[in-house]
Amino acid sequence: MEILVILVPLALALGGAGLVAFLWSLRSGQYDDLDGAAWRAIADDEPPQEAPVKR
Repeated sequence: MEILVILVPLALALGGAGLVAFLWSLRSGQYDDLDGAAWRAIADDEPPQEAPVKR
């Protein structure tokens, strides 16, 4: 039971650190454009290259 004196504050501290990190990510704009990165990953920006003609 003495270990609870260490584990309970440790769990509260880790939970608070996670909450602070989440609030920081909200304020810094990490979740502003959720669809943009997905579309940029599949967008084809360069035109296809033509294969050289073999003679």
